[in-house]
Amino acid sequence: MVGNRRQSSPGVLDSPVQYVKGIGPKRAGVLGQHGVETVADLLYYLPRKYLDRTTITKVKDIKEGDGEMTVVGRVESFGIRRGRKPRFVLILYDNTDFLTCVWVGGVDYWRHKFRPGEFLAVSGRPSYYGGWQIFHPDFDRLSDGEDEELVNTGAIISLYPSTAPLKKFFLTSRGFRRVIKAALDSTQGRIGEILSDDIIKRNGLFPLEEALNQVHFPDDLYHKEQAWKRLKFDELFFFQLMLAYRRKRVKTDKKGISFPKVGVLTRRLIKHLPFQLTDSQHKVLREIYSDMKSPRPMNRLLQGDVGSGKTVVALAAMIIAVENGYQAALMAPTEILAEQHHLTTHRFLENLGLKVVLLIGGQAVKKREQLLRQIKEGQAQFIIGTHALIQEGVDFKRLGLVVIDEQHRFGVMQRAILRKKGFSPDVLVMTATPIPRTLSLTLYGDLDISTIEEMPSGRKPIVTVVRDESKRADLYRFIQEEVQRGRQVYIVYPLVEESEKVDLEDATRNWRRLKDEVFPQFRVGLLHGRLKGEEKEGVMEVFKEGRLDILVCTTVVEVGVDVPNATVMVIEHAERFGLTPLHQLRGRVGRGGERSYCVLMISGYPSPEAKRRLKVMTRTTDGFKIAETDLEIRGPGEFFGTRQHGLPELTIANLLTDGEILRRARREAFSLVDRDSKLMNHPRVREHLIRRYRHKWELAGVG
Repeated sequence: MVGNRRQSSPGVLDSPVQYVKGIGPKRAGVLGQHGVETVADLLYYLPRKYLDRTTITKVKDIKEGDGEMTVVGRVESFGIRRGRKPRFVLILYDNTDFLTCVWVGGVDYWRHKFRPGEFLAVSGRPSYYGGWQIFHPDFDRLSDGEDEELVNTGAIISLYPSTAPLKKFFLTSRGFRRVIKAALDSTQGRIGEILSDDIIKRNGLFPLEEALNQVHFPDDLYHKEQAWKRLKFDELFFFQLMLAYRRKRVKTDKKGISFPKVGVLTRRLIKHLPFQLTDSQHKVLREIYSDMKSPRPMNRLLQGDVGSGKTVVALAAMIIAVENGYQAALMAPTEILAEQHHLTTHRFLENLGLKVVLLIGGQAVKKREQLLRQIKEGQAQFIIGTHALIQEGVDFKRLGLVVIDEQHRFGVMQRAILRKKGFSPDVLVMTATPIPRTLSLTLYGDLDISTIEEMPSGRKPIVTVVRDESKRADLYRFIQEEVQRGRQVYIVYPLVEESEKVDLEDATRNWRRLKDEVFPQFRVGLLHGRLKGEEKEGVMEVFKEGRLDILVCTTVVEVGVDVPNATVMVIEHAERFGLTPLHQLRGRVGRGGERSYCVLMISGYPSPEAKRRLKVMTRTTDGFKIAETDLEIRGPGEFFGTRQHGLPELTIANLLTDGEILRRARREAFSLVDRDSKLMNHPRVREHLIRRYRHKWELAGVG
């Protein structure tokens, strides 16, 4: 019966790990260095994988055509077999017969990985050649005697992450199983629930104590999966609970600004645009204005693929704020992007009689003082800038709307400081990096999300190809033909200047070579992040005006640069770039009506991961598909800086595979905060939230 489950006493799980049988001061010390300080930490030190007794095969029982299998045995010998391709060969014995394990290449690496007499569990697909062998098997190192434990038990065996310091104190997988079993025995009947009975029942979850027992010592595969489901649900539920409170704090607890009217200037901007807004842009604008009319603060994410027209939507929102008597600020992560936004905004607004200023680092003292005075007195209605906007001394007269571009590049505290420059201003954050849905429910789960889902009409798909050094002459001929047709070209390098540490081509040296030797008949410019602000702005303006044919640059052009006449993007050392910058750089071309091209130049032999990235780039221009692949390759921890968000890190759940658990946990968490925001009817949830996540509360309140 689910009924009245115990609520665990804080003293049980929060006891020092040294209280567990088998853990003395020295073991406690090394465990503490690995983040295991309490009994709870030990119980949540989870297996990295399992070996199932039913999947372990005796060598004598292997048959032709058998698929993937695991063999457990002792290392008898190993060595290198020389030949055209040297091989590292290891002989394993499992008391029934010998198995040969073979690795081709990297022999000097493998020769130091093993020692005679140790026990291994090797997995792979066997083949027969004078005896059974497995090429490039996966393997797990086991403790002495652990093979006997595996062979003689019917249970599923947990394998734990370990390190050299842990192994020094016999905390291998076998050692961890012993101390964790002792911890479970000592807490039996004393691990209470942290979730309410109705949440457990509705989602078909194991009780917490059963889950912790089964995740370490599963009865069978079903119990193992259910145990992981429960622990993943817990982690995602409390993560989403923090987001729910963050959203509630902004949406219902704070009084914001209402912008009741759409004035003549907003209508005039849209009417006189040199292009028509897409249906998707109109839809997103309606969503944004609906928020702006409300007396509650807007907290909305605007996402769209590269070139989908987010900036003009944000500009319309900023004009609405200004026409209602407020100031609007746009913060960009780099000076060149801020400068591009300033040029774009000024071009659209100069005929509307609106004052736009640019505030970035490195400006002359006299000019900066003048700008600060204009911002403070309200003469400056549109303020475009970088981190300079959040520095001390920048005071707004009446800040009503904050737009943050490429928002994942800013930390949570930076966004909070800018928000505090006004009285609960509306916040619109933008990203040109489409976000996979499961990631958006964690990183931006507290924001309303608007997505521009279509590209402006007339855009043609960008042709993307991969080329190596053997095709460089062909590439230069193609560039020459495009320039002679009146088009412009970007050539992007990974470095500004030559480096002794990294064997990569650089922009500065190649700019000289390209303008003097390869394209002396063309106008070739140079742009990189080390140029002063005015120099960068000047180079970009000359390129936009068509007075440069080729722009040699670094990734400073990754976002925000809009030159419709540019039709070719060449990315040197493309194998060294991640998917997101590759996609962003490609998005700098294809902005006019002409067919455009992206050439990914590679050198050497790209890694399998790099080959996968390049293959994706040639197969699709869909930013959402690219983002999904990027998430698969890099994992959620690196996709965006999740540590910037002031929320607990996910260590158990996998956003690639646990989407359904995430959706259930989110539904329960948000519903709970709506129904019982003080958690008076859910004391177990409240106590765990306070006990485990108190240190996250301050940052959780930042949108």
